[in-house]
Amino acid sequence: MRWTLKPKPEEQKVMAFANELKVDPLVAFLLLQRGIDSFEAAKTFFRPELTQLHDPFLMKDMDLAVERIERAIVEGENILVFGDYDVDGTTAVALVSSYLLQYYPNVATYIPDRYGEGYGVSYAGIDFAEDNGFTLIIALDCGIKAIDKVAYAKEKGIDFIICDHHRPGESLPKAVAVLDPKRNDCNYPYDELCGCGVGFKLIQALGSRKGETIEDVIPFLDLVATAIGADIVPITGENRVLAYFGMQVINSSPRAGFKAIMQQAKKQEFTITDVVFIIAPRINAAGRMEHGQHAVNLLKETDFSQAEKLAAAIEKYNADRRELDQEITQEALLQIQTNKEEEHYTSVVYKDTWHKGVIGIVASRLTETYYRPTLVFTKSGNKLAASARSVKGFDVYNALEGCADCIEQFGGHKYAAGLTLLEEQYAAFKAKFEKVVSETIDINLLTPEIVIDAQIDLADISPKLMRILKQFAPFGPGNLSPVFMTDNLKDTGYAKGVGQDEKHLKLTATQYGNGPIGGIGFNLGDKLQIVANQQSFSAVYSLDENEWQGNVSLQLKLRDLH
Repeated sequence: MRWTLKPKPEEQKVMAFANELKVDPLVAFLLLQRGIDSFEAAKTFFRPELTQLHDPFLMKDMDLAVERIERAIVEGENILVFGDYDVDGTTAVALVSSYLLQYYPNVATYIPDRYGEGYGVSYAGIDFAEDNGFTLIIALDCGIKAIDKVAYAKEKGIDFIICDHHRPGESLPKAVAVLDPKRNDCNYPYDELCGCGVGFKLIQALGSRKGETIEDVIPFLDLVATAIGADIVPITGENRVLAYFGMQVINSSPRAGFKAIMQQAKKQEFTITDVVFIIAPRINAAGRMEHGQHAVNLLKETDFSQAEKLAAAIEKYNADRRELDQEITQEALLQIQTNKEEEHYTSVVYKDTWHKGVIGIVASRLTETYYRPTLVFTKSGNKLAASARSVKGFDVYNALEGCADCIEQFGGHKYAAGLTLLEEQYAAFKAKFEKVVSETIDINLLTPEIVIDAQIDLADISPKLMRILKQFAPFGPGNLSPVFMTDNLKDTGYAKGVGQDEKHLKLTATQYGNGPIGGIGFNLGDKLQIVANQQSFSAVYSLDENEWQGNVSLQLKLRDLH
């Protein structure tokens, strides 16, 4: 691990800001690091308000999208709400369809089959629309590159409204409306919305034309918050507001589907981290193991007893998914070792029988072992399909563009992408990808980095500080949980490995007579010798609360030790 301390704000500025806000200098320090340098900015950060959401009609083509939906309703057309099979897509489909069904019955949903149709808008989905009399398709979290498919639908008399957040290509599909804040000609003030976020702006716009206020669409924000967390978009600006109020909905009046999952998890209150690690994997598991429509059904369900049954089925899919991804990860690691590729700049592995639904998870797992851009391929029909994952600071999408001559189709983000190619292209692609990455990546990016907000002493830690840090939430990209470093620590002598195979580290730290304070380091069991025999050590950690038998105490959530 590389430990990197963020640049310090000027001490004079920190003290002046602390006095202005009447807070501890450490809090002012952390705010300044986040670019929050005025009373108004701090107020906006700590007290998000729905009034901070932007006018949806600032988004290019929003007026056209609303007019087309309103015309479809007036003329009694059938509307098909279409979306990807991941969390962002299924939450977006549940959101837009549920909203429309409140006042218009001729609305159905369609999630493409991950294996039969693949990612995004599909010819099969358009044929389904034609066969069942749908004349308007609202595509969510996909469609920005579906030029041929939108043209195919047009020939059949079917219009498209596209709500996407992925990078457009050189040309846009000839849809009735293309809502995507990443369009070059779109001046919407915030371009980091997820697909479900763009869908929310659409219903916000539709509602405003019917005289509704933002209060009327608050119940849908639980879906938006879930998509924001799962899709790893920055939790800044408008996303912070949407996530903040969405988490309030999840914890105060969750929809039946979320309530059923939360009940299974035996947890009363969720953070956005819980959403990412508890709710999102279960929603994803439906599309990975069976069909994404099961997730949409759960998210739309209003009857709790029915939601419990749907959640139980999805829990089974998630258990199967866990078993599969562990098995495939082991096979992939063995393949890298057998091919003697441990020292490569990339990991590219392939087996025709690997389950397509978990290759993205396996790619993420491989980056935990070999920290480098990774692709996991499997057979999909007569082609090979892959999920790509990257490391912090390296744009895997750009690297794939450099290999375009070996690829049939690709799309995605800086850190995650998907692609297909012909089997005979695999060897050439693998060599080209290794070459492109080796020539463009900064070698330092191949060592995981921990970015540290501040160096502090244990004496700086208090329940009051923890109360304020909790108000920095929701955490995520662009607003990560503060990370601290402390030197000259000593364990009280009772540090030990805990958990299965003692893979986790539990200790109690003191410094200069301050403390003691407990610490837990997940997957740090192999660092026990660093703290043994009361040796002095340094730690990087975030602050956490440990609840045990009704008692709550502060603890260090350890990231690394030296």
